[in-house]
Amino acid sequence: MSDKNININLTKVATELEKRKTEISDVRATSQQSRDVVELDQSKVGRLSRMDALQSQAMSLESERRRQVELNKIETTLTRLQNGNYGYCLRCDEEIQLKRLELDPTATLCIDCATKTDDS
Repeated sequence: MSDKNININLTKVATELEKRKTEISDVRATSQQSRDVVELDQSKVGRLSRMDALQSQAMSLESERRRQVELNKIETTLTRLQNGNYGYCLRCDEEIQLKRLELDPTATLCIDCATKTDDS
């Protein structure tokens, strides 16, 4: 690896990621009820209402899965920041372009390696 990418404010990146992590945790807490098991007792709700509830639950579960993926990316990025590996491609070990990191601070591949992965 070359010297650290001096154009990256690592403290700012870590602060932004911690803030995003808190936001995601807050959303997870407030959306828990929408992921709960749907009541299947027909005497309490009609068939269409149950179907709507099941569809809503499925969408909530998928949203939760995506939040978990984002949290995992954030945790990995925070670890890379602590280890001094942040800003370097996991595949070729070259610096990731600053613009790419500004758009997605959790990016782990340079644009060339990411493009090769998308093409395969």
